[in-house]
Amino acid sequence: MFFFIGGIQPKTVELEEIPRLCPACGLAQARLRRVDYYLSLFFIPLFPVKRGEPVLICDRCGAVSSPDAPFDARPSVLSKKECPQCGQPLDPTFKYCPHCGSRI
Repeated sequence: MFFFIGGIQPKTVELEEIPRLCPACGLAQARLRRVDYYLSLFFIPLFPVKRGEPVLICDRCGAVSSPDAPFDARPSVLSKKECPQCGQPLDPTFKYCPHCGSRI
């Protein structure tokens, strides 16, 4: 009796080593990656079947976006930041509220 264990499996390929700014969280943690599909035999990828589109995947927040995604939404979100406890306006760089002392 012979069993053939094979199929198509995805493999993520990193295209650039230098991180880019993430459009969602604003940190330089997003990497340009592509998901390629390989024909595999006994869970060993043999040859590529389909090449995927490049996308930005953030290592910190996990957001997936287009490499051409605009980065214009971040400053408007930061300028309206408020303390979740007391509702006072805050500077985006604060980690603690200067009014009530709660952690942001």
